Amino acid sequence: MRIALLAPLPPEQTGIADYAAHLRSALRERGLEVLTPLEGCLDLAEQLRRLQAFDWRGVDLVHAELGGGRFAEFQALDYLRRAQPQLPLTATVHDPERLIWRRAKLFFPLTLLERLPHPLPQAAALLADPLTLYEERRLAKSMRRLITLTRLGGDCLRQRMGLKPEQVAVIAHGNLPIAPVALPPLQPLRLLYFGFIYRGKGIEDLLQALARSLSAHPQCRGQVRLTLAGGTAPEMTFDPAGNYLEGLRQLITTLHLGDVVDWQLDLPSADIPHTIQAHHVMVLPYRESKKLGFLGQMRGTSGALSWANACGRGVITSNARAFAEEVAGGNGITYQQGDIASLSDALNRLILDPQQARQWADHAADIGRQRQWASTAQRFAELFQAAVKEPL
Repeated sequence: MRIALLAPLPPEQTGIADYAAHLRSALRERGLEVLTPLEGCLDLAEQLRRLQAFDWRGVDLVHAELGGGRFAEFQALDYLRRAQPQLPLTATVHDPERLIWRRAKLFFPLTLLERLPHPLPQAAALLADPLTLYEERRLAKSMRRLITLTRLGGDCLRQRMGLKPEQVAVIAHGNLPIAPVALPPLQPLRLLYFGFIYRGKGIEDLLQALARSLSAHPQCRGQVRLTLAGGTAPEMTFDPAGNYLEGLRQLITTLHLGDVVDWQLDLPSADIPHTIQAHHVMVLPYRESKKLGFLGQMRGTSGALSWANACGRGVITSNARAFAEEVAGGNGITYQQGDIASLSDALNRLILDPQQARQWADHAADIGRQRQWASTAQRFAELFQAAVKEPL
């Protein structure tokens, strides 16, 4: 079977690019031929020219990765829906309940608002949302399959897009096969934030919650350490609101956490497993975007959670997105997103009873083994075969 994959790929620094690369590799190992006609092309006009010039006659199915605020893959699918109606189309939707959430280009007169100060550009996106939702639903209904990473995400996507139950499938985030490593000694207790470091990830909440916990239990100060590890894409870290990394460093100083917090920035991929396994628990304090809340509910998951399972480490995570479903297997706990006191309470319980980390790690390792990319690729291959056989 020949699959055309429409997705961001490394060296792009996004979780979806990493996901797509692992999926491509796993599918190829199963004997599927995976083509990437848009690889390395970031210009939307050039992408359209590539799609028009590509020979689609030998392609059995097109699969896309949708999400992360990108437009290219959505526009490519919409072009193929019109230009190659015989091609079966499928996609993994990383940010359900919507496909793209906002349009790549607004129409006049809303384009005038894009040049004005906040909140007028956001108001323009909101005014354009009925058209965006119409376009999303039109494409979604033409797709053979839409895949989500969680059941909650699938249910929300199906309802919002008005899809038939058989059009939506759930395939959990794949994991790399990582050799198990026993937990380090429980003192000091090592906490890890892992992921891209930019605004909206709730890192400030984590720092404030940790400071609060250490203030409540000063005898534990030398027994806990936090590592902030991950990527620092310049366009995200150095935004119009200022240098985010510098802001975090200032907050750490203000909270008197300088002797507690370690940094591992721009972590090479080869070092990720060792870094995660050198810690006891991953903490993911994500907050849902208030801006996106006007457009719908984001019910995706996190690549960092997948890494935690693959490496056999438990998590403390907010109840944002579909995280509660992801830790329902006993591999961690959730707290109320944005509630610093609630996060601090969760940290307190772990600090005072670090044996919890062992229990979470055992369950995480079980989940990690079940979700290795070889098994995940088999599920995708079966889904593709079924989609191809369906009548137009």
